[in-house]
Amino acid sequence: MSDAYQTHTRASHEARVHEIDLPPESFQSRLLDWFDRHGRHHLPWQKHQTPYRVWVSEIMLQQTQVATVIDYYQRFMARFPDVHALAAADQDEVLHLWTGLGYYARARNLHRAAQVVVEAHDGIFPTHGVEALAALPGIGRSTAGAIISLSTGARAPILDGNVKRVLTRLHAVPGWPGKPHVERTLWQLAERYTPDQRVGDFTQAMMDLGATVCTRRRPACLLCPFEDVCVAHTQGREHDFPESKPKTDKPTRQTCFLMLRDRQGRVLLEQRPTEGLWGGLWCFPQFESLQQARHWLDEHLPQTRLEPAWGEFTHAFTHFRYAITPLPALIDAPVCISERQRWFDPERPDSVGLAAPVRTLLDRLSSSATLV
Repeated sequence: MSDAYQTHTRASHEARVHEIDLPPESFQSRLLDWFDRHGRHHLPWQKHQTPYRVWVSEIMLQQTQVATVIDYYQRFMARFPDVHALAAADQDEVLHLWTGLGYYARARNLHRAAQVVVEAHDGIFPTHGVEALAALPGIGRSTAGAIISLSTGARAPILDGNVKRVLTRLHAVPGWPGKPHVERTLWQLAERYTPDQRVGDFTQAMMDLGATVCTRRRPACLLCPFEDVCVAHTQGREHDFPESKPKTDKPTRQTCFLMLRDRQGRVLLEQRPTEGLWGGLWCFPQFESLQQARHWLDEHLPQTRLEPAWGEFTHAFTHFRYAITPLPALIDAPVCISERQRWFDPERPDSVGLAAPVRTLLDRLSSSATLV
């Protein structure tokens, strides 16, 4: 096989990179100088940066804004100050403290990973290598790199969404970053620029630059330390990078929530299976249609009095939409049909995790419902 053919084959599996006239050492120097003057230095998880504290913050910050995470993080750390406390907790309480943050698989993985750290690693995070950390539930290569670099100062590149955006614009890397060949290219750039010294500051600086300057919609290019060398900026194409994920039509699924109340205003909830949609959270009994819900009531709770169904509303997930129709109903004596059901008092809520649309409907029930 010729060298020319090998070169062409290798190039076809990588995204094209526009090189910039800035060696890694100069890149690092510029970024750290910017960070010292303009970076974020007072976020709650930047105090006493242990692997545990960094890990919790990194998981919470996945697909979630810093401003949203701060209060959740502080409440979570007050209740679970170390990995032993988290590992010993009930999943219900973990999900309760996560309610509202969304992407609940993160919370379930966080809980499972804490148990693994305690049981398999004597409560000590395996920060000696990215591979060891990434073997824990819910921790990928970039999150592992952030935990290691921020808490220990060891060299470990990261590639979260902010860093992808910075590197993609800096080098005008074509293609959606979620494509494997584009991601490989971005990892190569991350490896190139990550220094051996001040690695924790460099990691935080890259995240801060993407979050506060090289933002998705309105990048503040004139404030960027790389404004003079950024290929996307010099071409006037900042908004072309990174390329968006190819659009696909989200299917819509129909579902019915049975909102069954008793005389005291308590509501029947049931716990979802651990795996799958809203895993481990407490929800209204759910049916494919109003007809199926009514049939279930006729079979199990014929004494129930139905009210008119509420208007349908939509709840969006990553890959589909739920068209939800709430069906309120009244019952004199509370009955549980399965062990996964319980009667929940919205006025005296227990520490359980609730799916977002369930919490919204409970608030509406509390404020407007007329009881038996």
